[in-house]
Amino acid sequence: MTVDLHHPELEALISMRMRTGRFSTVEDALIEALKTSRSIEEEAFAATKSGRTGAALVAAMQECPDRNIDIEPVRSPMPMREVRL
Repeated sequence: MTVDLHHPELEALISMRMRTGRFSTVEDALIEALKTSRSIEEEAFAATKSGRTGAALVAAMQECPDRNIDIEPVRSPMPMREVRL
């Protein structure tokens, strides 16, 4: 199998970790990343168990210390196609 990296910063990060001796091969880095990452199901369960919700995210964003930042989403109508029945 061949893995193509499309982000140079990812390649640089892996190279740096290999130079420092944390990983001896790219495969070691991938194995460690996969072992320590949570699955989507685990993330969803952890979010609901901890009470993290969309409302909590909105509240946190509204408490932004810089009031000059506009964090409101742009609202526009969804495009509609004409349908003939």
